[in-house]
Amino acid sequence: MSYIDNVKTFVRVYELGNMSAAARDQRISPAVASARISQLEDHLGVRLFQRTTRQLTPTEQGKLFYPGAVRVLETIEEAEAAVQDITQSPRGSIYVAAPLGIGRRFVAPAVPQFKEAYPLIDVRLRLSDRKVDLTAEGLDIAFFLGNPEDSTLKLRKFADCPRLLCASPKYLSKRGVPKSPDELTDGTHDCLNLRFPGAQEFQWPLQTEAGVRKYPVTGPFESDDGDVLTTWALDGHGIVMKPYFDVVDHLRAGELVPVLPDIKPTDVQLGCLYPHRRKQDPKSRLFIEFMAVSIGQRLGAKSRVV
Repeated sequence: MSYIDNVKTFVRVYELGNMSAAARDQRISPAVASARISQLEDHLGVRLFQRTTRQLTPTEQGKLFYPGAVRVLETIEEAEAAVQDITQSPRGSIYVAAPLGIGRRFVAPAVPQFKEAYPLIDVRLRLSDRKVDLTAEGLDIAFFLGNPEDSTLKLRKFADCPRLLCASPKYLSKRGVPKSPDELTDGTHDCLNLRFPGAQEFQWPLQTEAGVRKYPVTGPFESDDGDVLTTWALDGHGIVMKPYFDVVDHLRAGELVPVLPDIKPTDVQLGCLYPHRRKQDPKSRLFIEFMAVSIGQRLGAKSRVV
């Protein structure tokens, strides 16, 4: 086991707070992860973690060692990136996260094309609509659809995406067409909500004559998968707020129709976040630039308002 491998394992154990989770992240066994920490502690002559059967917490020495260990790994990454820039043959794995809908529609279809263009780079793609933590989960890039506020990360915006409220003709014939956004909050209508730990839109931000107003919408249906909400809307179970590109085909087919078309939700950004480093990893840089072009092409007609 190399000293650098031991330091990498220490950093992931420190960040994840769990030996087994760090081992999975490093693609090693918990026994190997534990051995690496023990070797590092023997080398330093201090204990880096206090271990119990239920808990693992960093010691004062571990807390002091962590920022320096991170700087060492970043310096190595920068040196490797500089060499790869010169050789023009970046290699290795990049870990990417994306929301389910964005991942299925835009990211996953382009990954094989990226791999064909850069055969030495492997892409590890994770899809989930929950909020992710790049540092804690060891991610290089996280795609998003929304308006992120984390200033500790760099942001690359691909597009501004308009949204709309829509429902099926079946639902509107049964429940009536809302005349005011207040009907979304008083129980007159069922709203389909995207809910998951860390979700921000427990209210729908709508652009009214008085400016943007957030409406605490109500309804019996909610899910952490945006595609499930679309299916429920198509089946006549309520009103949903979606980006145009996500439902444009259903709008054109008449399967969904706009609701309150003069009172639109605020736009959201489609883009990605990545760690703020002095020199960005060329693998990540290539992937982001490749996706910027691919996503722009795939949005195409789907980004145009019906």
